[in-house]
Amino acid sequence: MLRPLRLARIAAEAEGLRLRYVAQRTVTRVIVGVVALVFLLAALVFFHVAFWFWLRRHFESPATSLIVAGGDLLIALVFGLFAARSSPGRLETEALEIRRRALENATSTLTYSTLAAQALRVGVSMFRRGRSSS
Repeated sequence: MLRPLRLARIAAEAEGLRLRYVAQRTVTRVIVGVVALVFLLAALVFFHVAFWFWLRRHFESPATSLIVAGGDLLIALVFGLFAARSSPGRLETEALEIRRRALENATSTLTYSTLAAQALRVGVSMFRRGRSSS
């Protein structure tokens, strides 16, 4: 009976490890997403400033503002793709697999224990009936 409890403890530890890595990855994604948002907002500001210069000067090219806006958009794109591409790490995946296996083994062990207990009860009741009818 200790084996299912040990397997359940292993599953809980593996789940705790997995959740810790999920939380770390989520925090990283949020931070990178915020950085991308800052650069996107800066790009929009520079785009508006560039458009304003363009309208004000009637077709004079505000190349400096457009280059800065383009650079900000490129940086925002890189950070945005990095944030979107984050996937579970090796430890996170292994912890999930350990938890899955431990829970499968715990449930199968508990199932066998339950079946054995039921079979024992049926056997004892049949034995008692056999003795009482004799």
